[in-house]
Amino acid sequence: MTQVYRCVLVEDEPLAQGLMQKHIAQFEQLELVATCWNAMEALPVLQQQPIDLLFLDIQLPGLSGMDFLRTLSHPPRVIFTTAYREYAAESYELEVVDYLVKPITFDRFFKAISRFLQEEAPATPAPPVSATAYPAATTETEDSMYMNTRRKYQRIRFREVLFVESLKDYVRIHLEDQQVMTKDKISEFADKLPDYFIRVHRSYVVNTQQITGFTAQDIEIGPHEIPIGISYKQAVMDALKRG
Repeated sequence: MTQVYRCVLVEDEPLAQGLMQKHIAQFEQLELVATCWNAMEALPVLQQQPIDLLFLDIQLPGLSGMDFLRTLSHPPRVIFTTAYREYAAESYELEVVDYLVKPITFDRFFKAISRFLQEEAPATPAPPVSATAYPAATTETEDSMYMNTRRKYQRIRFREVLFVESLKDYVRIHLEDQQVMTKDKISEFADKLPDYFIRVHRSYVVNTQQITGFTAQDIEIGPHEIPIGISYKQAVMDALKRG
């Protein structure tokens, strides 16, 4: 049975709206449940029913597509559509599936949907391997773990992590050269980390081996300043002073 994903289209240009509707109709995996002219029309749709994919124009009357996305606590997957190329870099910071520039050809639309379907497809369990060949990533002696970042499973080495930040149902792992996001609660994610990680705030877990300085109010990790929560302060100070 084909998996069907519920979609919403937010587009204020009639011609672009019609073209997108035709593109969407070509895929049996996509069900277009609503077409909206602006963000205010789209909001109740997203609140009242589960939506898997949002086709979102950036230049919308009243509230831009990017600003609208930032207001959503639990947004669906998003494909941006726009006539402007200059928002591409900013859009990928929002973890969108793709960024389509108008006029959107079917070939380009096909690639975006293929990417979405690949990311949403259930992961195929890996065949079992022996402990000597590949130790389990969940053991305490393991120095890394694989993170599901939607696009792929990415190996994260614990000692390279600077700190972990909570974003509601997601966590953002800050490394020296990149940031990685995965769906997890920070409390549950913290349990998977080695003992040299400590919770310093309801929204932050830090790698004590990466700390370059601290005060009673915050922790310094290179250029980053991470706040220390009031309820965590005593435990954090005791742990840091012990070295």
